[in-house]
Amino acid sequence: MNKKSRILAIFFGCFALLALSAQSSPSTQGMLYGNAASKVDNNLTVESMLIYAIQDEYLARAEYEAIMGKFGTMEPYSNIKDAEEQHIAWLKDIYASLGIPVPADQAALYIHIPATLKEAAETGVQAEIDNIAMYERFLTQPILKDARYKAVADIFMRLRDASKNHLEAFQRQLAKY
Repeated sequence: MNKKSRILAIFFGCFALLALSAQSSPSTQGMLYGNAASKVDNNLTVESMLIYAIQDEYLARAEYEAIMGKFGTMEPYSNIKDAEEQHIAWLKDIYASLGIPVPADQAALYIHIPATLKEAAETGVQAEIDNIAMYERFLTQPILKDARYKAVADIFMRLRDASKNHLEAFQRQLAKY
């Protein structure tokens, strides 16, 4: 099986699994998405890392949109939501350069809308900690040492570093409570 066929098989396999799971239950409890899914994957590939990365960026954007929908548009959520859109665009460029179809955004099925602004800040802190850990793990994968995937490694570093900035913003927000 050539590389493109393997990539398509992985993508459609993941999509089919998500579709079947979504059809079998109205709840997404127990289903993994983004960095939560990456934590249990002991056989990371470039393709699976890219799927988890874009899912996690979709999820962050959706959660920050939901928080603003509930509490009103405010910083740092508005700025970071805009940054998440940029991160998604960067990942879509990587997908295009590798000839891989971009996974659909299903983040709305997985968001948690906090009850209070303090909980929203706590959620932001934890989401960024988890996101940083995911990218740190990805960057240790031997496959990313391959020159063919230099752009992937570079984008994972940029995304990790952006999450460090977001973490600081959410920590400042949390300190207000």
